[in-house]
Amino acid sequence: MDPKIFEGIKQIEKELGTLSSAEKILLATDGSVTTILDVLKGHVHIRTLIQEFQKADEEAASLLDIEVGDTINYRVVVIEGQTPLIYAISMIPMERLDNDFKEDLIRADIPIGRILRKHNIESRREIKSVSLEEPDPEMVEIFKTDTPMLKRTYNIIHKDQVLVWLMETFPHSLFKD
Repeated sequence: MDPKIFEGIKQIEKELGTLSSAEKILLATDGSVTTILDVLKGHVHIRTLIQEFQKADEEAASLLDIEVGDTINYRVVVIEGQTPLIYAISMIPMERLDNDFKEDLIRADIPIGRILRKHNIESRREIKSVSLEEPDPEMVEIFKTDTPMLKRTYNIIHKDQVLVWLMETFPHSLFKD
């Protein structure tokens, strides 16, 4: 594990106490979160809150290593089983996708990990940060709790380029052992 991610988890634990194994796995995994959730909570699905094409602003361009003004797919979803499990925001530079991938992405109901697997896209995940934050009103509404939120950001890398930037957030209380 990247030392900064290990240190980030330790910092969270200083504030909250010991995290469960599931919480640590969800924060640090460089594999498919969808698969982990399927194992922990049963088959999961996506509820799309926002899906739109946008022109990359300076922040998005920097995160994705693209030019300001390039088209990105901006998607906000809740990954759910019986209840909401993870709130996720993704940004994907459209110029890096083939047409079949774009079609599946636009359908909005397929988790990104499953799209990658379906199209046999070899990729790796680079965890960029893990952190703790207080829930904003949207998180309280979605998860029906005001418990602190665990958050991570990461990139999915394909052919040495950022294919997807993701931020995932979930309540600290949700994945206790």
